[in-house]
Amino acid sequence: MNHALVNCIGQTFILAYQENTNQLAAWLAQAGCRVEVLRQLHRAEYKTYSRSYLCLLNHRKAWERALLSEQPTLIVEADFVPVANFAKLPPPFDPADQNLGIAWLYTCAPQIYHITDRGYAEGYSTSMVAYVITKRSAWRLIELAEGINATPGPETYTPWDSGIEYYLRDRNFHNYVPWRNYGEHGGMPNPEHQQNNLSTTHRADVLYGPLAFEPAYQNLLRERAYGRVKGLGRLLLNKYLRGPVLRDSAQPARLLQFAIGRQLTSRL
Repeated sequence: MNHALVNCIGQTFILAYQENTNQLAAWLAQAGCRVEVLRQLHRAEYKTYSRSYLCLLNHRKAWERALLSEQPTLIVEADFVPVANFAKLPPPFDPADQNLGIAWLYTCAPQIYHITDRGYAEGYSTSMVAYVITKRSAWRLIELAEGINATPGPETYTPWDSGIEYYLRDRNFHNYVPWRNYGEHGGMPNPEHQQNNLSTTHRADVLYGPLAFEPAYQNLLRERAYGRVKGLGRLLLNKYLRGPVLRDSAQPARLLQFAIGRQLTSRL
């Protein structure tokens, strides 16, 4: 059986507002994905909503559609730029795992907690640029969205994506981070991040291969260098693999091999 990622997912949704998604949709379809673009339609009440909540609404639409699929669902934002060898890459999660919660294809501020016997990394990430969920975990994510709608509400900025890993893990799901990123965040900084004292720019720290097409941002070399340097810094500062995690692990060598090995490439 071919366990390429594209053979482990049932549907792929591209989340967009007004962005041109033709290139991304065509490329993913060519890679073997069954693609549909979900566009957010503006409503009058959205005028006072925070951008983070509007983003959550778009993801929720995809989560509701994921409830209808017996296979995992791939969800990507419109500014995701896949690597050229995307179609050949393995899944970052164990296809046999009945408790799959979320598996990130693109990570931001990642951490690893555990390497399974089959070599998959369970861990943490924020950012929802590209990820895989299941029918079961989609229910929980909708539950999370309902809670945010109630408190703090649509008009308040909330970093809801940073709490997803904890939320699912507390409900006995397994969450996976990839060995290397399956693509790049090609978008521009979100002004709400700066307003709330968060990092304004995030890029993939290590890519699985060259990008399939040019990102929207300017100066590819500078942006990729930024991502690589930041990723190496997080490794050296014990943020990717934290000291207590390594100390308490029954398999510390697996964690070190994964954390260091993924960085051993000259590719920006």
